[in-house]
Amino acid sequence: MTSVELAVNSTASARLTVTQSDLANALNLEPGDAFPPVFATSRMVALMELAAARVLRLHLRAGELSVGVSVDVIHMAATPLGATVTATARFVGRDGKLFLFEVSATDNAGDIGRGTHKRAIVTTERLVAGAAQRGARA
Repeated sequence: MTSVELAVNSTASARLTVTQSDLANALNLEPGDAFPPVFATSRMVALMELAAARVLRLHLRAGELSVGVSVDVIHMAATPLGATVTATARFVGRDGKLFLFEVSATDNAGDIGRGTHKRAIVTTERLVAGAAQRGARA
């Protein structure tokens, strides 16, 4: 495993234009599920995670990747289909093996979300092997 030395306040962003599959109502899986046709919180969180992963990307060794461990965010405003959303992650420090980030998201009209996120660096081989073990138990 790598011992990453990352500068505090390092940042990266991820951007997307909201499509039908990014809307909360795409999660309506069965009758009675009733989510609105606005940008889904789950997609906002995914974009925030992607931004944080990009901060770490250049510090990974071959065979390593970063994985999300925890997310604590608030989603403050609805974003419509077709809008552009930008998530930004700022590295704020370490908690043992975990990398801590402040994350935020904006759309064309302003802030839509913010919070904190923690990531760990793991080997791809170990992650895939662990998933295979869980699958074998099912």
